[in-house]
Amino acid sequence: MLEVNGIHTYYGTSHILFGISFEVKEGEAVCLLGRNGAGKTTAFRSIIGLTPPKSGSIKFKGNEIIGKPPYRIARMGIGYVPDTRRIFPDLTVRQNILVARREKETAAWNLERIYSLFPKLKDLDTHMGNQLSGGEQQMLTVARTLMTNPELLLLDEPGEGLAPLVIQSMKEQLGEIKKLGVTMLICEHNVGLATALSDRGYVIDKGTIRYHGTIVELQKNEEVRKKYLMV
Repeated sequence: MLEVNGIHTYYGTSHILFGISFEVKEGEAVCLLGRNGAGKTTAFRSIIGLTPPKSGSIKFKGNEIIGKPPYRIARMGIGYVPDTRRIFPDLTVRQNILVARREKETAAWNLERIYSLFPKLKDLDTHMGNQLSGGEQQMLTVARTLMTNPELLLLDEPGEGLAPLVIQSMKEQLGEIKKLGVTMLICEHNVGLATALSDRGYVIDKGTIRYHGTIVELQKNEEVRKKYLMV
């Protein structure tokens, strides 16, 4: 579904990604692991078009997407959950979700299904975005992105800043999304959360892919985990 091949991405004159390559197959959950500052978020921004690579190739379902504006990439079927959440503070929970709705005859996600997956959001239906806790805002961000009916869901640090109990709840909800057939690419430095959800993993360090393997292989590779993930 997603093929990233040899991309080089810069912020101004700063070279951040050095020819990284990875792929995500339909129905998979793949994680991109690394310390803070390793290049994970830049990889996501490269895919969604917010920081386009200067060279290389990114194909979604066989179509080259480098050079397309972010809104067109999103309309092709890629949903992006940013690490900054970016909810609308002056809209209610319901309004935050419905603002992302797209009219499709075959739409898989609607408000009823969202509230079934996130019952806490149903309880908060009329609350304003700025009244929510960090965990509730994270749920709302995921819910809003699902309303765009993505085929590929990019999750940038979904556990960032959340309490352990909230992370456990988020893990269960993301697991349900995976069971429903949504392909996922998860960027995380929380190894436990990412590996619990993923089939395969890539380890990135200083803008370079250092390791790739199944989650079972990664969990057994103590050298890689200690060297690049500090676990």
